[in-house]
Amino acid sequence: MVKLKVVYRCADCGSLAPKWVGKCASCNGWNTLFEDVEAVASASSATRKVADAKASQVDPVSIDSIDTSATTVVSTGLDEVDRVVGGGLVPGSVTVLGGEPGIGKSTLVLQMLAAIARQGQRVLLVCGEESVEQVSRRAQRLAAVDSNLFVVAETSTDAVATAIAQIKPVVVVVDSIQTMSDADSDAVAGSITAVRQSAHTLTDLAKDQGVAMILVGHVTKEGSLAGPRVLEHLVDTVLHFEGDRHHGLRLLRAVKHRFGSTGELGVFEMTELGLVALDDPSALFLADRRVTTPGSIVVPILDGSRPLLVEVQALVGPSSTTLPRRNAQGLDTSRLSLLCAVLQRHTGLALANQDVYASVIGGVNVSEPAVDLGVALAIVSATFGVPLPVGLVACGEVGLAGEIRHVGQLPRRLSEASRLGFSDALVPPSGVVRPTSQTLSLVEYDEDALTVNPVGTLIEAIMACEMAGYFARR
Repeated sequence: MVKLKVVYRCADCGSLAPKWVGKCASCNGWNTLFEDVEAVASASSATRKVADAKASQVDPVSIDSIDTSATTVVSTGLDEVDRVVGGGLVPGSVTVLGGEPGIGKSTLVLQMLAAIARQGQRVLLVCGEESVEQVSRRAQRLAAVDSNLFVVAETSTDAVATAIAQIKPVVVVVDSIQTMSDADSDAVAGSITAVRQSAHTLTDLAKDQGVAMILVGHVTKEGSLAGPRVLEHLVDTVLHFEGDRHHGLRLLRAVKHRFGSTGELGVFEMTELGLVALDDPSALFLADRRVTTPGSIVVPILDGSRPLLVEVQALVGPSSTTLPRRNAQGLDTSRLSLLCAVLQRHTGLALANQDVYASVIGGVNVSEPAVDLGVALAIVSATFGVPLPVGLVACGEVGLAGEIRHVGQLPRRLSEASRLGFSDALVPPSGVVRPTSQTLSLVEYDEDALTVNPVGTLIEAIMACEMAGYFARR
C-alpha cells in the first residue's frame, strides 16, 4: 500500500516545503505555495530500487559515436516561424507557445498546421476551448483547409493519446494546455496541479511517439506563462507571441530553445485573412514617416540578431503641474527621465518645467540602451521645433556624464540603414574602429552611401545636427 503525505509545493519553482509559508524559500515568490500530496517511499521499496538498479543493464555510449544525421526537422511551412525555431520542429520535441488572449495564437497554429498538411503530412489540432465547427469556420476564413489536417475537441490526455495512435500525425497542437486534465488525477482543469500533470503526460507521449508537440498557453498580467514555472523547464522550446492589439504587428521570439539559438525574431502582420509574414519590417515601420516633423528620428535597433529601423518621436511642452510629466510608450519611462536629467545637466536644455513625451511608432517595445542617443536628439529637436537632418539615423548609449558609449553589432545596424537609403549616421567613437583579425567578422555596410560620424558627447551630437545655435537664441 502506497503511503501519501501532504506537502506544499511552489507554483513558480516547484520546490517543496513541509508547511505553508507566505514566501517561498527557493525563489522568494510570495503566496506561491499550494497544498499537494506525494508518495512516501518505504525502506523496503528503496532497497528494492537499489537492487533493481544494480541488476539492470545500462549501456553508456561515447558522444562522438552518436549519429545525428538521421534526425530531420519538420518545416512549419511559415518562413518566419522556421527562422525562430531553427529551420523546423524536431520530432519528439515539445514547444510551449505563449501569448495574451486574442493576440493570434490560435490563428498562427492553424495556419502553420495547414502549411504542414499541404506538404502531404498528417497533423492534429486538439481543441480544448472551441468546438470543431468553430475551428472549421476559422480555417475556411483563413484558407487553411486540407484533408491532412485533423481536428478533435477533447480535454483529456487519454483522448489525445488515442487520437495520436489512430491518426499518427507528425505535429500535434494542444490549444490550450490550461484546458487539459489527466484521468488519473482529481485536479480541476486549469489548476496548477492539472497543468503540471497534463504537461508531463503529453511530454512523455511526444517523446514516446516521436511527434512534435506544441502546447498553447496563456500568459499572466506580468507577461509570464500561466501555470507552474516547472512547465517552462519541462519543455524543449518556449515561444512568446506578442504585439499590440491596436496595431497589426505581431512578433514571435524564442526565450528558450534547446535545438538552436534564441536570438531570432519572426515578424508578422495581422490582417483580415490571417497572419502575413513580413520580410522587410523596417520598411513598414517607416512607411508613413514625415521627415520634416520636429522631434522625429530613426534609430537602428537589434532584436536578437535581426536589425530593425524604428521611428522615435518626442514631444515637449510647458507643464501645468509642479512635477513635470515624463511619459514613454515603447520605451522605459525611468530611462526617459534619466535622459532628460542628463540633457539638462550637460547641455543646459531647460526641461525642469517642461512635460516630455516619447514614443516608438508601430507598437514596438525597445529596451536596449542603443536607443538613448536617438531619444535625446528627438527631445532637443522637439524643444526647438527644428526637424533633424533628412536621412539621419542615430545609435548609441548615453552615460550619466553625457558621453556616448558603445553598442553591440553596430555594422549590422548600419547595414540595415544603408539598405533603406539613409545617408548619415551618428555613432559612438568606437563605432568607426574596424575589426581586427582576432575579432569576429562583422556585417559590412556601404561606406560610400552611408557617412558615419562618430560623436563622443551629446554636445557633439547636437552640433553635428546643426542645432547648437538654437541654445544661444533660447
